[in-house]
Amino acid sequence: MASRFQSRLVGTVVLVALGVIILPDILDGQKSHYKEDVASIPLKPDVDKPDSDKEVGQYEILEPETDDLSLPASPVEAAEDSQVASSDDVVPVQTHDVPESNDYQDSGWIIQLMALKNSDNAKKLVADLQKRGYQAHTKQENGYTRVIIGPDVSKSKMERQLTELEKITGSKGQLLKFKPLNP
Repeated sequence: MASRFQSRLVGTVVLVALGVIILPDILDGQKSHYKEDVASIPLKPDVDKPDSDKEVGQYEILEPETDDLSLPASPVEAAEDSQVASSDDVVPVQTHDVPESNDYQDSGWIIQLMALKNSDNAKKLVADLQKRGYQAHTKQENGYTRVIIGPDVSKSKMERQLTELEKITGSKGQLLKFKPLNP
């Protein structure tokens, strides 16, 4: 049998547990629940049950206005109703052949300064040239990294830059036409 102390301890634990569970409900008084006024958006509009024939929800369905220029119900009816035009009614359309001009091909110049196998060296050179104010970038082609300056519309400016770049890098570059579609 259990000792008196154990019985009293179990009884005390049961009373404390009941007090913790039941007393807050008793002492809380009348509970007031606040309901939030939130309207939920329906996932699918209820189209099958409109309020009236003309209205669905807040929007009104507008009936098309009938004019003399209304479209026929089907294209077949339109073909049957229309009259075939005679050869006198046909007006020839004049077409003008416009030759395509590629004015953009001669619009710019670039300097191909050098082609390096090591792309890291090319990127360092481009960063240095950009710090000096040149419009430099790289282009990957056939395993080489080409260092290119430009484009610019002034050929004389690019020729001056070519001599300056030869002094800076020690490399003699080439002045090439800039092709925007395939730079």
